[in-house]
Amino acid sequence: MTHRDATPSRGTGPDRTGHPRPPGAERTERELRDALQALAGGVLPDPDAYRTARGEWLRRERRRRLVLAVLVAVVFALATLIGLWVLNQAPSDPGVIFSGDGAAAADGPSLPRLRP
Repeated sequence: MTHRDATPSRGTGPDRTGHPRPPGAERTERELRDALQALAGGVLPDPDAYRTARGEWLRRERRRRLVLAVLVAVVFALATLIGLWVLNQAPSDPGVIFSGDGAAAADGPSLPRLRP
């Protein structure tokens, strides 16, 4: 008998109402524990469980990266198309940048230009 077996489980005392446990409850618990231990002892792990889980994780990781790359490409293409459309909406005739006769805007004389 191990220390763990000798230690009573939670809730093995009187129930919350204060009533004692029914007769045979300890025997039932022991039989159930033995049956579960026998069942757990017969379960063997799949030898390829790690390889299978790792392969599935890698497939999900590749799919996630592919979806992210496609999403980035779609957003970039959409932004480019919207930018080209906005630039295409500009008027085709040249706008007026300077108006007037070319005289200096200031009242005083302008600085002399150096001619090569």
